[in-house]
Amino acid sequence: MDTAGLKLFVMAAELLNISEAGRRLGLAPAVASARLAKLENQVGADLLHRSTRKVSLSIEGAEFLPYAKEILAQEDAAFAALGHGNEDVTGTLRFAASSTFAQLFIVPLLPEFLERYPGINLELKFSDTQMDLIEGSFDLALRVYAIEDSSLKARKLADDPRILCASPTYLSRHGTPTTPEDLSSHQILTFMSSGQRKLSEAGDMQDHSFPPSDTSSRVTCDDGASMRLATVAGAGISMNSMWSVYRELQNGSLVQVLPDYEIKDSSAIWLVYPKSNVLTSKVRVFIDFLVEKIGNPPVWLR
Repeated sequence: MDTAGLKLFVMAAELLNISEAGRRLGLAPAVASARLAKLENQVGADLLHRSTRKVSLSIEGAEFLPYAKEILAQEDAAFAALGHGNEDVTGTLRFAASSTFAQLFIVPLLPEFLERYPGINLELKFSDTQMDLIEGSFDLALRVYAIEDSSLKARKLADDPRILCASPTYLSRHGTPTTPEDLSSHQILTFMSSGQRKLSEAGDMQDHSFPPSDTSSRVTCDDGASMRLATVAGAGISMNSMWSVYRELQNGSLVQVLPDYEIKDSSAIWLVYPKSNVLTSKVRVFIDFLVEKIGNPPVWLR
């Protein structure tokens, strides 16, 4: 099927103006009309109703339109897979991510991405509260946990090791735990709905967890940046992703607690999109850009 004709049809259906659609595609009005008529001949139906006053979408055209868009998206994805046409990628990309991660790593990269791909507009939704990709009609999302949803496809951006940490001020005031049992006498900060994580040390056969099962959290928070700041301020011991606190560990405002104990967690940082979506050029180039700038190896391990 003639994809040039499909592009003309899709644009004409959106503009309800065949001449204007042709002009935007570099076609003279007569050429645009002839190309559209050829497509209608091919599919055996009038896709647009024309009159001297207006153009409207026919019933057959309305039924055919989503399939035409899908064919064009598949064509874009095929060329993008071969690395073609990146400089011409256009469209609006709806992207969702953890606000904590986005503030640290994605937002500072936006000027470079926008300059590299001037045809792409970004619609960003940043929140540490999980959002449904399909219901929210997002093209792509960054998720910082284990992917369990079978309706999603994903590309791994980086591992997500977790550590326990506290401020030097808190530890000087309350003491430094040397075993998981010591955590029961400390103030614990937890992320809302995060659940317990197992702690393990080589040669230690006991089961330990964070937060301790016999200790209630003094602070529960649904915002990772705020929990990091509360930990730096000396509110207690918290579990954090390495990417969230690596700067504080470097400058000494946070100290790792129980460094010999590994937190068992299957989480990683994933770029995910619905299986039902075609991996379009705009999505592919954004994924590749984030992998280039943030992963391989991760920024926090460089």
